[in-house]
Amino acid sequence: MARAKATDFGGEPGEAHSTNFWTLVIGSIGVVYGDIGTSPLYAFREAVRAASSGSPANTEAVFGVLSLIFWALILIVTLKYVIVLLRADNKGEGGTFALMALGQSVAKRSSPLLLGLGIAGASFFYGDAVITPAISVLSAVEGLTLVSPVFQSWVIPLALIIIVGLFAVQSHGTARMAQFFGPLTVVWFLALAGGGLLHIFDNPGVVGALNPWYGVRFLATHGLLGLTVLGLVFLAVTGAEALYADLGHFGRKPLQAAWLGFVFPALMLNYLGQGALVLSNADALENPFYRLYPEWALVPMVVLATAATVVASQAVITGAFSLARQAIQLGLLPRFFIRHTSESMAGQIYLPRVNWLLLAGVVITVISFKSSSSLATAYGVSVTATLVINSLMAFFVVWRYWRWPLWKAAALMVPLLLIEQTFFAANIMKLVEGAWFPLLIAAVVSLVMVTWVKGYRILTKLTRRNEADLDWLVRKLEAKPPVRVPGTAIFLSADVNAAPTALMHNLKHNRVLHERNFLLSIRTEETPRVPRHERVTIDRSNETFIRIVASYGFMETPSIPKILDSCRRKDLNIDIGATSFFLSRRSLRTTTRSEMPRWQERLFIWLARTAEDATTYFQIPTDRVVEVGTQVAI
Repeated sequence: MARAKATDFGGEPGEAHSTNFWTLVIGSIGVVYGDIGTSPLYAFREAVRAASSGSPANTEAVFGVLSLIFWALILIVTLKYVIVLLRADNKGEGGTFALMALGQSVAKRSSPLLLGLGIAGASFFYGDAVITPAISVLSAVEGLTLVSPVFQSWVIPLALIIIVGLFAVQSHGTARMAQFFGPLTVVWFLALAGGGLLHIFDNPGVVGALNPWYGVRFLATHGLLGLTVLGLVFLAVTGAEALYADLGHFGRKPLQAAWLGFVFPALMLNYLGQGALVLSNADALENPFYRLYPEWALVPMVVLATAATVVASQAVITGAFSLARQAIQLGLLPRFFIRHTSESMAGQIYLPRVNWLLLAGVVITVISFKSSSSLATAYGVSVTATLVINSLMAFFVVWRYWRWPLWKAAALMVPLLLIEQTFFAANIMKLVEGAWFPLLIAAVVSLVMVTWVKGYRILTKLTRRNEADLDWLVRKLEAKPPVRVPGTAIFLSADVNAAPTALMHNLKHNRVLHERNFLLSIRTEETPRVPRHERVTIDRSNETFIRIVASYGFMETPSIPKILDSCRRKDLNIDIGATSFFLSRRSLRTTTRSEMPRWQERLFIWLARTAEDATTYFQIPTDRVVEVGTQVAI
């Protein structure tokens, strides 16, 4: 998805700055707030249905739900994300892995804990990424049943067609489509506000529901039912995590202005309008959102709602691509093929494997749950878990990175954690009804990441046994020089101070060395991006092997041609067309002495075999690559 970078506009003074600021505000409304903007389609309806226990909606249920929705938006979205977390940026970037890296940079002893939290947060995000397109599109298309009951049998087929079409266009990039996301979502929020305003006057007293007493009293007097309703109320907050994840794309001030000045008021006007309508007409609870609008506007609203849900789905799909790339860079996933769909926007990427796995998950979800009401029971778990995990990592950042006193950091984060854990407990109660589904997705993704991290650590340890210390190798070569052949050779290595397996095998079997030899190591830093002038460091202290270290952020994709361009700017000319790249290709096999269980060992070997080869991933010309194969018993 094309997204304007806040840093592209931040330094312009005067009128240009003002124009670009509002461009970022409108862009953020389309990209960041699309998900939370579709919540009125189902959140109020499901919460009031549960609060009424099958009876006609009453004032206690409506006021209680509206109060809980309002204060959830105030505490979780406004206080935690808009006011606090938007200030916890990692060199301008946000998101689960950015927060994890920020915490790890200042809490070294807690680094394994933060890594575990990062893996869990990413895993729950993918549960969200599967359910969001399903529930959003279904809830929008279900509005057709109000036009005519004959459309009832068409809801699932139409939803599937829209979903398949959405995923099918991902490979083409979304730059042109994204230009309309902001304005389209602005229209959507205006429609939300307008529909609410039409009916608030049906029962003006509904505004009194903003008093927190109604929400507290409902929870206090309804026991387990109150907790169940609280889980459904949380549907109004889904999408809040996108605020922090998209910090780097729009900047803190545009995101704050969009939420406080436009999105939040529009959402509350719509929720209050739904509440007033249901109090004046109990039958409207069947679908209070679409009942806000006159009959002639039903079809246009269904079309607009469907477009809004496509925008919301697009945002979460793009987030899934970005998160996968970050996980690959951080060594949490094997290499996947990454296609850049824009020459000008580095953030526009397409990962075919992630795209089609998500599509399969969404299609299975729609067919299995069949309606947005059924999916509502499953939706909240992944989002609440993500929020709890973000709060835990944010505690480390506030305490160690911001250097707040422990009591002060706890005073800020512990109340938010308690609220979010209450929401999580409310959602986990619906385990049998559907909450198991996002938990299953998160468990599978976590298992894959943990297996890859553990297996790769074992593989690295075994590989280094076959590597020699580079200084030792240089002394041996000086004592007994090998035959020199014309040309340039680059050996990719995880550690430039060690002779990689490909180099050792080349010397052992071919007994030759090129005239110019380079050891290249590509490292991932604990920052989202590395400035271009800091990309490459060159060590010429060794005449036999010149060592090159290329540093990338976890939100960047390495490229060998671009690394060589950076070398040229530092007076190291390497002609890629006359260079041989030596890579190690390891063939893995099982062993009876493995440090992993047999099933996990087989899973790691399968993941390694399906990983994108280094030639394609690092964009090395295929006719310049020499692969040296070795067998490794895991």
